[in-house]
Amino acid sequence: MELHHPDKNEIELPAVMHAFSDPQRLEIVRTLAESPQGCPCGSIEVGVSKSTMTHHYRVLREAGVIRQERRGTTKLSELRRGDLDDRFPGLLDAVLKAQPVHV
Repeated sequence: MELHHPDKNEIELPAVMHAFSDPQRLEIVRTLAESPQGCPCGSIEVGVSKSTMTHHYRVLREAGVIRQERRGTTKLSELRRGDLDDRFPGLLDAVLKAQPVHV
């Protein structure tokens, strides 16, 4: 089953802001921003259950913040920095520079 990713022009600001509104999701975004390539989903620890992590990744993916790709039994996630910068210039940088909330 293929994962749904909105096209760049379908990424909406309210959905992106909602995705950024959770401290665990922000931590995922910060970790992906520091990674030069995709990260396996299980490699990012934010102290929540696996089902909650799955929910956070889905919110980020459906908002257009991340792209996920299945590789064998692994799901790799990467930040859609280019698409976000094109749609909302400066937003991602401002979010990443904001003081992190400890989870």
